[in-house]
Amino acid sequence: MNKDDIQYFKKLLTKRLSDLLDQADDTVSGMVLVKENFPDPTDRASHEENRNFMLRIRDREHKLIKKIKKALARIENNTFGICESCEEDISIERLKARPVTTQCILCKTKEEALEKALGI
Repeated sequence: MNKDDIQYFKKLLTKRLSDLLDQADDTVSGMVLVKENFPDPTDRASHEENRNFMLRIRDREHKLIKKIKKALARIENNTFGICESCEEDISIERLKARPVTTQCILCKTKEEALEKALGI
C-alpha cells in the first residue's frame, strides 16, 4: 500500500471517529437533560423502548470506535492493511468497504465458515 492510500484511510478513519464521538456526546447530553413524566403507561413504555434502542445503537458505535482506534494504531505502526491471520495484504477494495477490517477476504470467509459449522 502506498503513502497516498495510507493517508486516505487515516483521514477517513479520523473523520469517522470524530463523527461518532460527536454523536455520542449528543446522545449523553440528550438523555440527561430530558426528564419527562408520562401519565399513560403506553407512552412511557414507548419512550423506554426508544431509549433502549438508542442505547443499543450507541453500544454498537462504541464498539466501532474501539475498532477505529485500533485501525489508526495499525496505521501508526505500519501494520494497517496486513491480514492478521495470513500476513498477506488486504485488498484496497476490502479496506474501502470496511476500513477497520483485520483480515483479508479469504481468511474472513474461512473464519465465518468455521463459526457456522461450530454453530457460534
